[in-house]
Amino acid sequence: MENFAIQIKDLKKSYRELLALKGVNINISKGEFFGLLGPNGAGKTSTINILTGLVFKNSGNCFVFGKDTVDDYRYTRSKIGIAAQELSVDWFFSIENLLFFQAGYYGINRTDAKPRIEKLLKKLGLEKKRDSKLRQLSGGMKRRFQIAKALVHDPEILILDEPTAGVDVELRHELWHYLKELHSNGKTILLTTHYIEEAELLCDNVSIIDEGKILKEGSPKNLTEDLGKSGVTVQLAKGVDELKLPVLENEYFIENSRIHFSVKTPELAIPKIIEELTSKNITIHSIKTETSSLEDVFLELTGKSLNE
Repeated sequence: MENFAIQIKDLKKSYRELLALKGVNINISKGEFFGLLGPNGAGKTSTINILTGLVFKNSGNCFVFGKDTVDDYRYTRSKIGIAAQELSVDWFFSIENLLFFQAGYYGINRTDAKPRIEKLLKKLGLEKKRDSKLRQLSGGMKRRFQIAKALVHDPEILILDEPTAGVDVELRHELWHYLKELHSNGKTILLTTHYIEEAELLCDNVSIIDEGKILKEGSPKNLTEDLGKSGVTVQLAKGVDELKLPVLENEYFIENSRIHFSVKTPELAIPKIIEELTSKNITIHSIKTETSSLEDVFLELTGKSLNE
């Protein structure tokens, strides 16, 4: 257990008649960038709210560095910084003062907090907004503030709940770059998202969650190889009715002068396909690859889109 930064075991939660979590199990190693991927209402926010002590569970256990988040809540909360979707701070203080208040909550005096806050304001592009009230900030600036607030006590674990939802493309890429930097410096990061590109780009491993259940877990690469439907389409120089096609190991179907092969890894399959076809004196006009994404995997597992 000590090798894991976060462990969630058989977590269940209901809101009146709604069973939001149906036995969620997640293990996140130290230094891992982990994604919880699913549509709105899948159970992502409920999971992290229970993990961080914001919501009571029905049953199950959550551990942070081997310590139970209920029995050792002071220790576990000190190890976590959370950038939540909802802002729960005083809207009438400047963002600089709010960061000092947050540091004080973790027992960091003003002298020690000041260089940390200066660094975060600069890193997240908030220097010129230090005296602004939170209510005066744009949606993107509020997201940046949430991340600064989560990091002010330099936690070992950073939890981000939909950090780029509703922000413009430029800011999204800036935040991705910063999160990669934090991860490269050893920070354990738990990200909830419904953006496929975000999970594929950032995460070492992901759990796909829907209707309160973990459907599948693994690296984006392994999930797409195991569950996706990648393929290779070969355009021939002549119509197939004039050719005797070889029997290849890969599944394929023929459409006019094209052959479509179903393969897990197109880059590995292409040389063999070329060799097989050319050995039969079949002239290849062009080759096109189709690679599965996590969205294809999610669709295969749930029968619905992530944006539903």
